[in-house]
Amino acid sequence: MSALRERHFQVLVAPVISEKATMVGERDNTVVFRVSPDSTKPEIKAAVEEIFKVRVKSVNVVTQKGKFKRFGRVVGRRSDVRKAYVTLEPGEVLDLFQGGGA
Repeated sequence: MSALRERHFQVLVAPVISEKATMVGERDNTVVFRVSPDSTKPEIKAAVEEIFKVRVKSVNVVTQKGKFKRFGRVVGRRSDVRKAYVTLEPGEVLDLFQGGGA
C-alpha cells in the first residue's frame, strides 16, 4: 500500500452517526466524518474520493472543543473532535451501511 493511500485511511477516522448527521445527509446529500486533527480540506476531499469512489462537491470542517466534566471531585476534560461535512455532487450516493434491510 502506498504512503498516500495509507494517509487517506489516517485522515478519515470514522463516520458520524447521529440524528443531526442523518438529517443533514438526507437534506443536502452530505456525509459527516470524524477526521484527524491535522487533516486539511484537500486531504479530506482526496481521501473520500479515493476510498469511496464518489465525486465531492465541497468540504466544510468544524472543530468541536471538548467539554469539562466532573467525575465526583475530579474535573476532567473530553477530547476535541474535528468533523468534516462532505457534500457530494448531485447524483452521487455514498451508502455507509451496505446490505439489505428487511
